[in-house]
Amino acid sequence: MIPARYAASRFPGKLMQDLGGKPVILRTYEAAVNTGLFDDVYVVTDSDIIFRTIEDGGGKAMMSVKEHECGSDRIAEAVTDMDIDIIVNVQGDEPFTDRESLENVLEVFETDTLKEIDLASLMTKISDWEEISNPNTVKVIVDHRNFALYFSRSPIPYPRAREYAPSYFKHKGVYAFRKSALMDFQRLPMMPLESTEKIEAIRYLEYGKKIKMVETNVSGIEIDTPEDLEKAQKVWK
Repeated sequence: MIPARYAASRFPGKLMQDLGGKPVILRTYEAAVNTGLFDDVYVVTDSDIIFRTIEDGGGKAMMSVKEHECGSDRIAEAVTDMDIDIIVNVQGDEPFTDRESLENVLEVFETDTLKEIDLASLMTKISDWEEISNPNTVKVIVDHRNFALYFSRSPIPYPRAREYAPSYFKHKGVYAFRKSALMDFQRLPMMPLESTEKIEAIRYLEYGKKIKMVETNVSGIEIDTPEDLEKAQKVWK
């Protein structure tokens, strides 16, 4: 499922920007389909323009009935009556979505014999301090088993002890959910930490859900700004 809003605070209409002759959202949809990993792929949107773009491009789209504050809520509405067990959320601004990373996320559930994992998601190591300190970059810290401890827009961990060189990980907005966890998310109210950071993954942690993080070396390009689009266009060429 690919949640897609037309509005965006930093780059309005970014999903309809041209990338190699097609809109970003259509490139993302095609990338998800081309992995060959899914029984079905849908774009879930509140935009008539995005809906028509996907259908005209030969894809599958669904219109949201309600207004939603985040992608998880939008997807939860779409899959309520579907007989499925695992749902993968690919962000609409990720046209360079790759098979290997998604395959590794799905593998988490295949090896989870105790069914203790509610979600799986991706992280990638970052070392540039400008990116580490950028509030638009969501960071994640994990325990010794790579379960998420916390997500933040601040640098975590804070490097107070200068003799240590901590690793920093950027959270990539790809999730795989058990359907039950996603349905719980939809009915549970937002709590203070999520409200403060504006990171939906925190809601799962605040209600005791377990998120398994999978490290990937594929950083890709998330198109959040016009500068990101310019980078993406160069890579596409």
